Amino acid sequence: MGNIFEQDLPRTSANFAPLTPLLFLERAAEVYPGRLAVVHGLGDGAIRSTWAQLYARCRRLASALAARGLGVGDTVAVMLPNTPAMVEAHFGVPMSGAVLNTLNTRLDPATIAFMLDHGEARMVIVDTEFSGAMREALAQRRGTRPVEVVEVADPLYEGEADLIGGTHYEDLLAGGDESWAWHMPADEWDAISLNYTSGTTGNPKGVVYHHRGAAINAVSNILEWDMPKHAVYLWTLPMFHCNGWCFPWTVAARAGVNVCLRRVDAQGMVELMREHGVTHYCGAPIVHGMLVNAPQPLRERIPAGIRAMVAGAAPPASMIEGMESLGIDLTHVYGLTEVYGPATVCAKHADWDALDIGRRAGLNARQGVRYHLQRAATVLDPQTLRPVPADGRTMGEIMFRGNICMKGYLKNPEATREALGDGWFRSGDLAVMHPDGYIQIKDRSKDIIISGGENISSIEVEDVLYRHPAVLAAAVVARPDPRWGETPCAFVELKEGAAATADDIIAHCRHHLAGYKTPRMIVFGELPKTSTGKIQKYELRKRAADA
Repeated sequence: MGNIFEQDLPRTSANFAPLTPLLFLERAAEVYPGRLAVVHGLGDGAIRSTWAQLYARCRRLASALAARGLGVGDTVAVMLPNTPAMVEAHFGVPMSGAVLNTLNTRLDPATIAFMLDHGEARMVIVDTEFSGAMREALAQRRGTRPVEVVEVADPLYEGEADLIGGTHYEDLLAGGDESWAWHMPADEWDAISLNYTSGTTGNPKGVVYHHRGAAINAVSNILEWDMPKHAVYLWTLPMFHCNGWCFPWTVAARAGVNVCLRRVDAQGMVELMREHGVTHYCGAPIVHGMLVNAPQPLRERIPAGIRAMVAGAAPPASMIEGMESLGIDLTHVYGLTEVYGPATVCAKHADWDALDIGRRAGLNARQGVRYHLQRAATVLDPQTLRPVPADGRTMGEIMFRGNICMKGYLKNPEATREALGDGWFRSGDLAVMHPDGYIQIKDRSKDIIISGGENISSIEVEDVLYRHPAVLAAAVVARPDPRWGETPCAFVELKEGAAATADDIIAHCRHHLAGYKTPRMIVFGELPKTSTGKIQKYELRKRAADA
């Protein structure tokens, strides 16, 4: 017999509802129907929709999908830039019960074909800019199930379109019902989206998100940023990347404004910031670097008081200093696709403001502490699963557990067990725990350079390279060495108009690093990057081996 608090106290629809971010849109439309929800473009030619209009379009999309027999257990893939249709897909697709699979717009056709087959997509919604790549991908599919094609013609796209000949997106919506009774998930554990990892070794893995995690991380974004009601959010971060770190749902929860940006460049960012009163934006270090390294006249036009998030490994001190000089408040977050994007934050303390810029930048560059609604984020010994000493020196692996963690990898039980089987999600990132409880990455396990038996953190060397005034971007990888096993090889991209020789860079590193940590080889040139601005180290490792 249960205890008294389990007797005659049933869970019913009156006292329990599954958590889902879809309710954020419903509420925004009910409470603020006339407020601006989405804006795409500048001036009189900008495309605008209110929260009531956005809700109606999302319900039309959901209704149209349901009319085609799409629902629970089905996948709808989208290959879209940051346009209004992409915002709509984040609500309309899961409203039908289907799962949203956002495809990286820079992928090659073979990889797209694999994802369409592996995810068993029944429909793909594609921007006309990418119709050519999608046609090739569809031709390379091995699956036999038909995939319906819906094409989005963005009025702001000025290039040529190589059309497939599918249904027009606006025609699809026109056939839907804006008052359609959309579906709450039967269980908050139901899948809401499918996101593929980069697949740098073998085929990419399909990361499955649930409604509960999406809603919880969306709210955590608000809490970490103290994000106000009606915030104006600039879409510099691709919505195909971890569902834009859950920010489509975050913006809806605040009844804010989605400022769409089809292609990221400094000029476009500043123009949108000024015209639409942007208050927040996110991005990889390279995105923020566009503003820091923009021409002085453009930098002077950046409005003060904007809040930005940067994710991943520690941004260099020069970037943090540069953002401060622009009047942009930078918050450092960290995460992975498997934890819905950011799941830790370098929460700032008021007493840090009194420190000099170098010390402050060092503190702000750490990966920090768990998100509000994440159960745990810590550094454990990967063998014993015991916490490492909080001494800032002993390395372990960053691990997560809690609601902000994927369901697992689609159709890959072995990989799911490896990632989650110990009761923790293993990130693969090596880090230390500081005495104040803040995590700091030292390297990816695969990026540690072992030279003569000594471990070298590529991040430590990269931080020194970024301090050189001529360096725009830098990455350090291991290069095979017959004597030492491995030595650091630095790939360096110089700022426009700047000059430096390999000897200059090596001398700079020797001044700040122990001799064995100093790169033995410097390679100049543009660094290969993903569509989200991350440097592709796997490509650089190949180049270093060939060299």
